[in-house]
Amino acid sequence: MSIFAAAVARSKNGWTASELDLTGLADIDEVVDALRDTEPDADLALLFVESDDEYLAILRLDEGEDLRVFGSDSGFAEESRIGSVLLGEIEAPALGLDELAEGQYEGQDEGDDEEKPVDPDADPIGDAELLGDLGLNAQRLLALCGMEGMLPSDVTAEICQKIGCGDEMEELREA
Repeated sequence: MSIFAAAVARSKNGWTASELDLTGLADIDEVVDALRDTEPDADLALLFVESDDEYLAILRLDEGEDLRVFGSDSGFAEESRIGSVLLGEIEAPALGLDELAEGQYEGQDEGDDEEKPVDPDADPIGDAELLGDLGLNAQRLLALCGMEGMLPSDVTAEICQKIGCGDEMEELREA
C-alpha cells in the first residue's frame, strides 16, 4: 500500500505543513508523538493519511492533547497495518450516514447530483465532526469522502482549502 501522510499545524505564526513518515510507528501513541513533534507550539495539528487512492484518515490534536480521529472507510483498518494503527481502536461509525445516503444533508439542492455521495459500500468511522469548528461540518466531510471521482488527495485538498491551509498543503505536495 502506498501511504502519504501530511501534518498541518496552526500556531501563532499561521499554518505549516510537513510530510510525516509513519513507517516503523507501532501504535497510535507513537503517531500522536510524531504529530506533536512536527510543531510543538501548535494550538491545532491535523494529520491527513491517504492510502492507495482509496482511504483517508484524519487525526486532530488540540493543544498537543485531546486526540480525535476520523476514517473514510473502516476497511482501511482491516487492509493495512498503518490503517489498523490509526483506526483500530475506533468502534463508533460516523454519524449521519443515513441522511447522506438520502441526500438530505445541509446545503443540498434538489437537482445537485455533483454533491451526492455515491459509495454505499463506504463505512466511515470515528468523529466526523472533528473539523466542525473549522468550518467543515460532518455532513460535508462525509459527502466529500463518498463523492464519485474524489480521491483521498482531492478530499484533503478541499478540506485544507476550506480551513485555511490549502496553500501550505499544495506547496508540500509540489516539493
